[in-house]
Amino acid sequence: MPLRRRTTGKNGTSESVDNYLKAILSLGGAEGGRVTSKALADRLSVAPASVTNMLQKLALSGDTFVKYERHRGVELSASGRLRALEVLRHHRLIETFLYEVLDYPLEEVHEEAERLEHFISERFEERIAAKLGHPRIDPHGHSIPSLEGEMPRQQSVPLSDVDAPASVVVESLSDRDSGVLRLFQSYGIKPAVRLRVTKRAIEGSWVRVGRSRAEVELSREVADDIRVVAESVPAGAAAK
Repeated sequence: MPLRRRTTGKNGTSESVDNYLKAILSLGGAEGGRVTSKALADRLSVAPASVTNMLQKLALSGDTFVKYERHRGVELSASGRLRALEVLRHHRLIETFLYEVLDYPLEEVHEEAERLEHFISERFEERIAAKLGHPRIDPHGHSIPSLEGEMPRQQSVPLSDVDAPASVVVESLSDRDSGVLRLFQSYGIKPAVRLRVTKRAIEGSWVRVGRSRAEVELSREVADDIRVVAESVPAGAAAK
């Protein structure tokens, strides 16, 4: 079923509800697991009591976007997942439009898209997607949900989990911290770039970016914001 925009419900503003649903989708992972109130409070930077209040309202509303049990956390219902994917599609299409068409810096597109994602019409969404050639990946390397509410599962791991020595390719970068994105830009770290992991320790990872021989030190927190896949070796090529 194609994604369709829902109107504001009695459980709060559309923007607030959308932000909760997106956070649950992100924290729940591909399998749609349960998410704790504490994890939501940390992600949304709100008080735990406010999270509990909102989840109770969502669970009791006629929209039935979530399944919530006190002390057991929350998960999205089928309709909640569809709505979260719809908003996420808006967000990532807007990011791509801002970056590719309006030349916004990469570190600025997330916050701008956060403001706009809740309010664009279906016609505007369709025009953006057509203008961009119906992209599947946003500028940070994240999959864009399809109009049918499907999103390919990305098989990547945080750079902080990769043991040295290893050669990997950047799949995506977290978009939540503009300062960290500026740091990545200064190092030349972006989706599709190869990284050679030369050292890994409790405090972080050391990498060489692309063809550079210089080592870059990344704290564990920063390395967590880079998701990578193993570098593929062409058939018949000798491993080096």
